[in-house]
Amino acid sequence: MRPVHIFCMIAPLAFFLLGGCASQAQRAPVAADPYEGFNRGMFFVHRKVDSALIRPLAKGYDAAVPLPAKVGVGNFFDNLRDLGRGGNAFLQGKGEEGATSLARLLVNSTLGIFGLFDVAGEMDLEVSDANFAWTLAHWGVPPGPYLFVPLLGPNTPRDLTGWALDSYTYPLWHHVDDHPALRNTLAAVNLMRQRALLLPIDHLLDEAALDPYAYLRDAYLQSRVAADDDAAAANDADAADVR
Repeated sequence: MRPVHIFCMIAPLAFFLLGGCASQAQRAPVAADPYEGFNRGMFFVHRKVDSALIRPLAKGYDAAVPLPAKVGVGNFFDNLRDLGRGGNAFLQGKGEEGATSLARLLVNSTLGIFGLFDVAGEMDLEVSDANFAWTLAHWGVPPGPYLFVPLLGPNTPRDLTGWALDSYTYPLWHHVDDHPALRNTLAAVNLMRQRALLLPIDHLLDEAALDPYAYLRDAYLQSRVAADDDAAAANDADAADVR
């Protein structure tokens, strides 16, 4: 599925839910879970698909691919994200962070051989965590209710919208859009790579008390509280600078 199709499906739903739950989200520091029944059903589907298909494939990838190759593959996919990170950093008013991300992209795409090697990291050019979800938070968009999406995992409407925008602006998919076999292969490799990174912590969820769903939801929402606090602090600092 093309990123533009994903965006067109998810973004309207996300903004609708954001609008419908904005007043509630603004009264509470963390997204609520008003759709818990639906979310638990989606969590069940996700766990079944993951255990039957995604996790075994990720384990195969992890076992078959040598560590240096896994690092190179990860660097390749991650390198192109610096374009979006830089743009979002600028949108958040973080000029130096945005410039650093674009410098990383330039260095790693050239000296790093299309991003296979993180030369920029050796030059102390730090990776930014800026993305569209954080940009929306920086602009004061509330998270909306908690949503669990199979294959994507824990989310809020704001994070889903950010993910859709990040996916749409990811340059690799646009370059291979006319080559579906190559695009699908790259997407599958990236999915296996990302899932393999989570293998070492699978036991945390498997052994999580009596309710893995609540364990994962609470951990995710707590991380969003910290993110919103950071965004609020940044907005306060910007307002102080203007005054």
